[in-house]
Amino acid sequence: MRVFVTGATGFIGSVIVKELIAAGHQVLGLARSDAGVKALIAAGAQAHQGYLEDLESLRSGAAASDAVIHTAFRHDWSRFAESCELDKRAIEVIGAVLQGSSRPFIVTSGVGVAQGRAATEDDPPLSSPSLPRVSEVTAVALIERGVCASVMRLPQVHDTAKQGLVTPLISVARAKGVSAYVGAGHNRWPAAHVTDVARLYRLALEKGTAGARYHAVAEEGVRLKDIATAIGRGLNVPVASISQKQAQEHFGFFGFFAGRDCPVSSARTREQLGWNPTGSSLLTDLGNMRYSQS
Repeated sequence: MRVFVTGATGFIGSVIVKELIAAGHQVLGLARSDAGVKALIAAGAQAHQGYLEDLESLRSGAAASDAVIHTAFRHDWSRFAESCELDKRAIEVIGAVLQGSSRPFIVTSGVGVAQGRAATEDDPPLSSPSLPRVSEVTAVALIERGVCASVMRLPQVHDTAKQGLVTPLISVARAKGVSAYVGAGHNRWPAAHVTDVARLYRLALEKGTAGARYHAVAEEGVRLKDIATAIGRGLNVPVASISQKQAQEHFGFFGFFAGRDCPVSSARTREQLGWNPTGSSLLTDLGNMRYSQS
């Protein structure tokens, strides 16, 4: 299968590219720079030069492929709503090309939150006035118009270099000289190693169904106190509890997440796609990373 991958040179996308090629697929990877083009060619992929704002490059990439995996997102937290609108336009443009065909389209989103229990694939996506991520809603609208789309919900995806939203927590701890958590720190964040996530994208491509929601979750929930403790140990800074009222000031934008309890189940995803995560845990990667280079 010839697969068009947006975000193909990014943290997750680059690992997906390798996973697809190793499984015998051809990859057309979106790259916005000469360095990205060289990296894709070195990985055995074909490079498609363009960028998320260049809608024509998205149209031509999708038109030239048997399937599309959309992982690209502009992670500019100072202009988050604008980034979400850009993401929406990109998804809609790709969907218009695929409409009426059986070509799979996997759209990337985030895991949901079900307070008091682990969120399942049936739960609605995380949404609030301060977090207007619309990728999943946009994908659902495409399904209703005859696009063979599915949604991949991501937790904190990690290795020893990056860890999703934990990475900015490390930056805050370094800048403020303290690794903080909210209250007792018993609230949990789900996580998965990047290689396990890449394998799940491939399985969803090969075995998935239109309209499905998949949870790329290896660990249902890791306590924020344990995450903060690992960060404190790595940076050699004190670990401290702060109140929910202090969270916004201390963490900035990420104060919204810092006190939330977000356990997530992937039981249905594992059963449907035969996915068995084997990568290292979030705390193991936090313990093995080189903080001087993060």
